[in-house]
Order: sequence, then C-alpha cells, then structure tokens
Amino acid sequence: MNVEANASSYDAIVIGAGVAGLYQLHKLRSLGMSVRVIESASGVGGTWYWNRYPGARFDSQAEIYQYWFSKELYESWQPSERFPAQPESERWLNHVADKLDLNQDIEFNTRVDSAHWQEADGSWAIRTDKGDRLEARYLIACTGMLSAPLEDVFPGQSTFQGQICHTSRWPKEGVDLKGKRVAVIGTGATGIQATQSIAPEVESLTVFVRTPQYTIPMRNPKYTEEDWKHWSKNFTYLKDKVLNTFAGFDYDFDGRSWHTDTPEQREQTLEKLYNDGSLALWLSSYPEMFTEAEVSEEISRFVRAKMRARLNNDADLCKLLIPTSYGFGTRRVPLDTGYLETFLRPNVKAVNCRETPIEGIVPEGVLMQDGSVHEVDIIVLATGFDAGSGALTRIDIRGKEDCSLKEEWSNEIRTAMGLQVHGYPNLFTTGAPLAPSAALCNMTTCLQQQVGWITDIIQYAKAEDKTVIEPTKECQDEWVRHHDEVTNQTLLPLVDSWYMGTNVPGKPRRLLSYCGGVNNYNQHCVELARNNYPGFVFA
Repeated sequence: MNVEANASSYDAIVIGAGVAGLYQLHKLRSLGMSVRVIESASGVGGTWYWNRYPGARFDSQAEIYQYWFSKELYESWQPSERFPAQPESERWLNHVADKLDLNQDIEFNTRVDSAHWQEADGSWAIRTDKGDRLEARYLIACTGMLSAPLEDVFPGQSTFQGQICHTSRWPKEGVDLKGKRVAVIGTGATGIQATQSIAPEVESLTVFVRTPQYTIPMRNPKYTEEDWKHWSKNFTYLKDKVLNTFAGFDYDFDGRSWHTDTPEQREQTLEKLYNDGSLALWLSSYPEMFTEAEVSEEISRFVRAKMRARLNNDADLCKLLIPTSYGFGTRRVPLDTGYLETFLRPNVKAVNCRETPIEGIVPEGVLMQDGSVHEVDIIVLATGFDAGSGALTRIDIRGKEDCSLKEEWSNEIRTAMGLQVHGYPNLFTTGAPLAPSAALCNMTTCLQQQVGWITDIIQYAKAEDKTVIEPTKECQDEWVRHHDEVTNQTLLPLVDSWYMGTNVPGKPRRLLSYCGGVNNYNQHCVELARNNYPGFVFA
C-alpha cells in the first residue's frame, strides 16, 4: 500500500463500536490484521451508548440478544431481567470489550468525516474531524441502522428558552425533569418508552401525537441465576435457532395458516402470543398478516380491542391513540409498560397533530398551526432517524471515479445484500439497506451474521492473494430486483413509515429492510461463500 504522507496505515478501519463494530474488530484481529475502530462516542455501545433517555430498553429477550461465538462469554454475564434497560445493556457491551481487550484498538471521541477510494493503490483514504489521516485496505462501516437522528426538525428550535433534548442524544449527566412542564414530540417506540417513564415525575406532560402506534404490553420478569443457567444450557440450540427463523428470534411462524385454523383456534393463538409480552404476536403468529389485507385487518381488530380496554374505552383517547389507517405489523411494533394507561393520568395531555400540526418552536414552547402555544420547560424530541442509510450518507464516501455514495443514494438506494455497494471496492457495511438487519431482525443475530460473512470473504481473498473485493453491477441489480419482488408481495410498501424512508423529506422510497426472512438471507449468504462468491470480483 502506498501510504500518504503523515497517514497512519491499517489493514482495516472499522467505523462504530457498537454490537457489530466490536465483533468485527474481534474477528479481524483473529486473522492477524491490524485494525482501528473509529467511534464518535466516548465509550463503546453504539445504540446503547447514545440512547440513554428515560425508559430506554431493548425488546429482544436477553437470552437471544447475545454474541454467539463464545459460550464462556455468554455465561459470564447474567442479565437482570428479560428486557434489560439501557444502563445494563451499556454495561454488558463494556464487559464484552473488557473481556476481549478491545478498547486498545478503538479511537473514541472521533468522527469519520470522509473516506475516498484510491484506485492507484487499492486503499481507502480516511479523514476524521480531528484532522487525522488514515489509510486502510478495507473500510467496514458498522454505523448502525438507527444512528442518524433527525434533530433540527422544527423552525425556531434555537429560540426556545428551555431545554431541548433528542432522545438519542440525551445528556450523559441526565436531565432534571422533576416538577417540570415537559413536551414529548413523537410516539414511535422511543416516544412510547420516554412518555411512560417521564409521566410520574413531571408536573405536566404534553404528548404530541401524529401517527398512533399498535403496541403490546411488555412482560418483563426478573432473571435469576437459575434462569441464566437454563439459558446457558440451551446456548447451542439458541445459537442455531436464531439464524433459521424469519426475524432472528427464537420464535417463528410454525406453518400454521390463518385459512386452515378455525376462528376459535385463531383467537386462542392470538391471545397466547399477545400474553407472552414479546414481539411474538408480530413475528410468529400468522404470516398472512404481511400479505393479505383481510387477515391484516382481523389481527389489527384484535389488537385494537386490547388497546381500547386499556384506555377504559375513552372515546377521545381511542380515536387519537389507536391506529385505523394501517395494519398491525406494517410498521415497527413497540412493546410498552403502561404507555396507554399513562394518558389516564391527570397530569398527562395528548395533542392531536393530525388535526392541528406543529408550526414550530417559539421561546415559550410549541406553536401550533392554529396559533396556540403549549408552554413548556423541556422539549423531548422523539422524532426518529434517517434510518439505514443516514449514518453512511452523513460521511463523504467516494468510490471509483470520485462517485459519491450520498449523491447515488439521494436518487436511489441500492446495495448488494446490504453488504457492499457496486463502485465502492473494499467497502463493507452492516445494518445497511436491503438486508434484514436494516429493521426486520433481532439485531445481534443479523449483525453477527454479516460480520462473519465479511470476515470470511476477506479471508478468502487473502488466501487467493487478492486485495480488492467488489460486487458486480449485475450482482447488485439482481439483488435489488429480488428485494423489490419480495417487498411487493407484502403490505409493507403501502404504508408510509421509516421502513420506507418516508419520514425523511426527499428520501427515495424503497423498503429499507429485506423482508424475505433472516433464514433465507442467511442461506443465500452461505451459498455464495460455498460457491466462491459468484458475482463478486477479486483483484
């Protein structure tokens, strides 16, 4: 490699020290490669570093939100409950980093500003916000699928006299909410968690509701040492199971059909999965939910009835908080802990942003289009992310012939299985568009699967004495066609959501996540490796 003057040289640069980045560092180091991880945070954790807002927790069960390369590592950490909260998840990832001695190869408090492909010597020239210049044969972006927050969304935010906090940039020192007048803008999974957690300690809570969400009550029992011994005994089973299910969980659609079950059997199945208090109702009940409008509506009615009962059949709240314009499961399904019941509290008010949209932010609070102002002390923005692609397009990534990834993806988002992009040799991605990991997967399952595949193809190239890897245009086009064909067999593209990129003005409309199943995606990747990576050019 022809190293630029004053540039530090590595075999690989990894962007991000979350679940994927930590594992990618571990895997590449095991190949004897020199690796440097660039991380904008002050510590490891990725999502679980940044999302420290009140109530943040994951909704994959602790026993499967795990690394699978070491049973010893699995057994060395005992989660306190089925769905641990953010502080515990951050501690767990620090535990992993310490066990594997990863921090020595991570540059914290540093952001990658640009990465340009150097055709002459087949390497990436990387610049950071600190002015560092790096060169690497391989650039691996483990930047996360929900890590580019939409922060500056309303005119006048800078004029607000109180404090504005985006949930994914919550101050590390915390925010004093006690006795304050607080607004929460947004009712997705994050807004739901924040709302239910903030309400008991504030003087008043005003929740601005535009798109209501189907939500399921979380069942979150504490885990004992005996519980963890049980899961540890099932380590191998769970490790194999999650790669062979539709969404990377340990539960799955089991072959039952809506059309062959009787009405009584359907009701029994829905009740059982609903009461499990997990995402099982969404991801292991009836697959026709995703493809047939009539079935979708029947299951949606079931969930709406549950939600109405939780709201004490309050007509106004039901109209505002229960979805009717789209089907259950066509948007992200949150789990909650008393979210709907929160609106029955005397200090909580819901504002209908469909009837009267937010005009902007003024010094006193939130200005509505009808001229009214909701005066508050603190505004919590649960306004979402530029999902899947945003973390990558916020970096100036340029491939062959100086082509810009940001410009290409502003016209159309295309990848080869979410692992590489044609025209950008030796750039690998995890959690990127057109793979299950962009949305429809237990993240530890899919991110590890992708890291493993990336490591294997790099190892294959090394064995073949090759140093450049790139998918052909035909390979990428074929995957995009397949992705779209599978998508168009479902109801997902009929609904506006961050799944389709419609929450970001001007973003090309395409389902960000591959919805053909984690099991099918994994099998396709396995076959590619088995056949020496057809569709990929090595030089």
